[in-house]
Amino acid sequence: MDQNQYNIELFAAVPSFIIDDINRYGKIVHFYKNMPAMSSDDTMKYFYFIIEGRIKVYQFNFETSKEQTIKILGRGDMFDVIVLMDEKPHEVITHTYEDTAALQVPLDVVREWINNNTDFRKLFFRYVASEMRNLEELATDLALHDTSTRFIKLLLKHFDPQNAKLKLIHDLPHEELASLIGTVRHVVNRHIQELKRDGTLEVERKKLKLKNISSLLDRLQLK
Repeated sequence: MDQNQYNIELFAAVPSFIIDDINRYGKIVHFYKNMPAMSSDDTMKYFYFIIEGRIKVYQFNFETSKEQTIKILGRGDMFDVIVLMDEKPHEVITHTYEDTAALQVPLDVVREWINNNTDFRKLFFRYVASEMRNLEELATDLALHDTSTRFIKLLLKHFDPQNAKLKLIHDLPHEELASLIGTVRHVVNRHIQELKRDGTLEVERKKLKLKNISSLLDRLQLK
């Protein structure tokens, strides 16, 4: 396997012995659109690096039918960090938004990389720190901010200034956006209509496009 084959920055930065391990122990797995991806049984044996596509990781309350999205995995993301570190089952649900490919590596092999290579260890714990910050922000937003603020922050978080586009969430249905901020579809639809009216947001062929970042920032500061 060529470390640059899938254009994931992590592979370009790791030493050759990790690439050798990937060739020896790794496997490319594919998940089809609108289907479950990795199960809790899978993640007790394997660690995953997302190559392409998007996977929703979420919790669902069957008594209340409420859903909370925890994370959208995209290219370059890792899964499941929690199981890798504490060796206990992680009961979350996964679902693909589109056809998705991931590199599957046995957990013990990845633990050896962390233990034996400084460069990979730095990359890994930097990723873990980022995930912890994201979860802290999610918990804080759900507890302290109204849905309008949470929606604006969601848009800003996924805005890519390099190409002036939204990433990961640009084409998600309103109910999926609602699950990311802990609300329901009609509330998200109301916020979208508000942003459309003042020219901040555009919806074209069911895809969201930010038109005025300054206006969005101003809205956030006024709250």
